[in-house]
Amino acid sequence: MGIRDKPIAPASPWQNGFAERLIGSIRRECLNHAIICGEAHLRRVLKPYADYYNRFRTHRSFNKDAPVSRSVQHTGVIRSRAILGGLHHRYARV
Repeated sequence: MGIRDKPIAPASPWQNGFAERLIGSIRRECLNHAIICGEAHLRRVLKPYADYYNRFRTHRSFNKDAPVSRSVQHTGVIRSRAILGGLHHRYARV
């Protein structure tokens, strides 16, 4: 996944608030709802969550858009598609 560690002082999560926020989101929105059985399983769960997080999940810092911006569709019927076995949903007009 390309993740590298950068140690901070013990008991000092405020030294890297962005990483702490991301880790908290991953735990609350994904890992607290799954039983992980090893590293390979963790990678299989995190890959679709990372895709959801970057492509569909809204972020307040992006004015309620996703990091990978998408066009706004004004017509059509709104459909829901389950992501991560129904843990999250993607809504789109078709």
